[in-house]
Amino acid sequence: MTAPIAFPPVPHVPVLLDEVLEALTLRPGDVIVDATFGAGGYTRALLEAGATVHAFDRDPDAIARGRTWPETEQDPPRLVLHPRRFSEMSDALAQAGVARVDGVVMDIGVSSMQLDQPARGFAFSTEGPLDMRMSQEGESAADFLNRADEAEIADVLYRYGEERQSRRIARALVAARPLSTTGDLARVVRKALGYRPGAPKDPATRSFQAVRIHVNAELDELQTGLLEAEALLGEGGRLAVVSFHSLEDRIVKHFLRDASGANAGGSRHLPEAPREHPATFTGVGKAIRASEAEIARNPRSRSAVLRSAVRTATPARRAA
Repeated sequence: MTAPIAFPPVPHVPVLLDEVLEALTLRPGDVIVDATFGAGGYTRALLEAGATVHAFDRDPDAIARGRTWPETEQDPPRLVLHPRRFSEMSDALAQAGVARVDGVVMDIGVSSMQLDQPARGFAFSTEGPLDMRMSQEGESAADFLNRADEAEIADVLYRYGEERQSRRIARALVAARPLSTTGDLARVVRKALGYRPGAPKDPATRSFQAVRIHVNAELDELQTGLLEAEALLGEGGRLAVVSFHSLEDRIVKHFLRDASGANAGGSRHLPEAPREHPATFTGVGKAIRASEAEIARNPRSRSAVLRSAVRTATPARRAA
């Protein structure tokens, strides 16, 4: 009898795991893309269910941890790691000889591991360099905030952080240059907004979110990644996307609405709009949120939203 596989410990709990697995309706032998490998929580469960997993992450630390997993050494490997953005998954899988997959799962946003490492600069709970780069390459948060003009910073804060006081904060940030640490950014934002210790929410939260999304082009990545998933999924393949704030969820919701043809319907006042392209997804259900029990176990799941759908036989819109 084969000994059970010894998986490495995972430092965080994957959000909505049971619901994600149910949405994917896994069968042994399925080929699944884990678009956001992170600590490998979803990948671990997918492997245990008998799937072969192609896992993507642009963070070299995540890929390095994944390479210690025994499934990468099997012949053929049941875990194939791709140190790339998930917006590049079609090209990466083509190079690996994979034309179609049975499922794609995405857990959008920053990972717990990145948040928990002060040296990565994603959080203001502890002082660290003002970095925020998932790939550890390119322009950092400090580079952006010390380079951009006031109008560009305000636009980023408003667009990606939904910060109503974006102009006031941008003015204060420019005046406080140079900024080099997470503490520098948090202190300037708090002072600009008149923060009082003990308030229910730290006003720096929205600014950190906005700068992080901008530095990593996260929303562009998500939009392209959804089209990549559509191109890769075979008929009957499943897409499951977990998002954590309204900007991400809005993109996923609108993508699935368009892909399923839900936007083509008319009303008793307006005629039905012509459908530009047959539906590429079906079975789009309601958004699923974490139960109170899961939130109690894992507070990170409080804002999580899962949306899923099933791929039709219609050619992908990107190809069309």
